[in-house]
Amino acid sequence: MSLFIAFLAIAGTIITYNAMKKVYIKFYTPFMVPIVTATVLIVCFLLYFDIPYETYMSGAKWIVHLLGPAVVALAFPLYKQIDTVKKYSVPIMVGVFVGTFIGIVSGIWLSLLFHIELKTLYSLVPKSVTSPVAMDIASMIGGNPTLAAIFVMVAGIFGAVLGPYLLKWFRIDHFIGRGIGFGTAAHGIGTSKALELGQKEGAISSIAMTLSTIFASILSPLLVHLLL
Repeated sequence: MSLFIAFLAIAGTIITYNAMKKVYIKFYTPFMVPIVTATVLIVCFLLYFDIPYETYMSGAKWIVHLLGPAVVALAFPLYKQIDTVKKYSVPIMVGVFVGTFIGIVSGIWLSLLFHIELKTLYSLVPKSVTSPVAMDIASMIGGNPTLAAIFVMVAGIFGAVLGPYLLKWFRIDHFIGRGIGFGTAAHGIGTSKALELGQKEGAISSIAMTLSTIFASILSPLLVHLLL
């Protein structure tokens, strides 16, 4: 029975995502990105049929295990654009560092502005890096790893949905700026969106995502200590 449930969870997730991807391609609006629509549909399905999250994850966890290889696969567009990355290495490094710094400081500042409790604040600090790293950083500075993972997902979704509008409003049309923006602010989800814009944007976003995890690991404890 458990094997059957696991199969249903995997098949249902894949079918739902692919269906929403087709809807996204047809209408092509940022608010219809598959990770948002598919997540909403799956959550509604689980709630309607009163299926426990643990039951769903007994199968869906195998998809989670593919997250690592998926991140590694992002090295392919980076490899194809390695000459471009070398050419713009300095602006990429500076841009990612500044973006990471602003992301952390803005999170702390907004949390203080709205009087959010410290444990939640600490969990919010690493919101713009990949989940495994964010959870480690949150644990290191006194936050809640599970809550940090939720904030990471929210940041990625908002980045993928609102990113294209922000780039348009601020007239950022250079592939370096677009790639850095998605990779630094919205990690893997943003990088998948950057790849839709082009191979160069995807490559820059991929390296920005990697660099931001390094910078965030160093800056988060320092800025928390200095600002709190």
